[in-house]
Amino acid sequence: MKKTLRFVLFGLLALVLTALVAIFLIAKIALAPAAGEWSTTVKAGPLSFEIGVPTAVRLATSSWFAPRLDGHALDTRFGTVHFTWDEKTGQQQMRCAPCSADVPALGTQPIKVERLVATVRRDGNTLAGTFEATPQAADSNALLQGIWTGRLAPKNLQLDVRVQDAPIARWYAVLVPALPELQRARIGGTLALQAQLLLPDATFAVQPTIGQFTVEGLGTEAMLGARTSCGPSAKLANDSWLARAVIAAEDQRFFSHAGYDLTEILASIDHNQKPGQTRRGGSTLTQQLAKLLVTGSDRTAERKLRELLYAVEMEQTLGKARILQLYLDNAPWGGNLCGGEAAARRYFKRSARTLEPAQAVWLAAMLHKPQAVLEQWRRDGHIDAERTKWVAESVRGISRNQREALLKSVAAAKYAPPEAVQ
Repeated sequence: MKKTLRFVLFGLLALVLTALVAIFLIAKIALAPAAGEWSTTVKAGPLSFEIGVPTAVRLATSSWFAPRLDGHALDTRFGTVHFTWDEKTGQQQMRCAPCSADVPALGTQPIKVERLVATVRRDGNTLAGTFEATPQAADSNALLQGIWTGRLAPKNLQLDVRVQDAPIARWYAVLVPALPELQRARIGGTLALQAQLLLPDATFAVQPTIGQFTVEGLGTEAMLGARTSCGPSAKLANDSWLARAVIAAEDQRFFSHAGYDLTEILASIDHNQKPGQTRRGGSTLTQQLAKLLVTGSDRTAERKLRELLYAVEMEQTLGKARILQLYLDNAPWGGNLCGGEAAARRYFKRSARTLEPAQAVWLAAMLHKPQAVLEQWRRDGHIDAERTKWVAESVRGISRNQREALLKSVAAAKYAPPEAVQ
């Protein structure tokens, strides 16, 4: 009897193992990527195999297989995705809570949403659905909603996303619910967003539409009387050579924007996601001032969103002239120096007000990488000639003769490298 039972158990075990191997082989063969197809590695216990992503997507969204995913979950690089099937609508729902994505163009920390729910329906190679994003414990009014469509191809998946117009305060509540400033800031305005995402490259483009963005309650009006710790204030007028050169170098639309420059932000996002290219900043002088005085310089999306709130309010409470003066009095100029007056005296032995035009351009050209440029100056006896020329060409409010004279003096400029301070 024992031998018979043992024989039956071994037989059942053999059948189970055979079935598992058969399922594995069928899945491996059925999902094997075609030549040149977008693929990824899937692990099943100790086993792993390559699958074609477009094939897997078609299978997962097919009307006969999608219901079988109901109640199951899949671990992905974005978070754990839970699947449900709505028999009435014939739609699959995917829930990710929390959900995050690495977006190098927006900082070193991932963008995180506490709860993201999306529906998906496929017709041939066309995908479509809706989505909503909410904070984990939010009511039904605190959500972002939108629609998406996708085009599946052998080598990629192109997604088009549209987020409905929503209060900017709601965007902050969804994206950075723990931001301390949200407890006291009164945020006005609306934001709608269109985006295109290409996978697996993870390249994207965005087109935001912002209406009447305002911020109150952060107390930036106190900066009207703020004093710098960088030394004496230069007290420069807007038309001084250093002010003009700094605006040319750092924020050419300074006098026309409301604290942020969408053109520069979008150009920065596009530039910074391309491998092999140097990082390009999209911050205005007002945002840079917020970074210097309040938020610090961590490369995170959370810090950028904080910075934006302060920049918008500062435009409303301080005005352009005071913002420019504060920036010039606090900007870093390498070698532990900050402030235009300290930089002018250290590097050129004169006050910021009496700088020659070429000297002002030289200082402005240092601002994008002050310490690195200072080290280059000490090492090579000069700084980037192309950048100083570009800054000189970008200075506004001067005559043609003044520009020609400025370009000549910049091209001929040779300044003794400053000695390192012991």
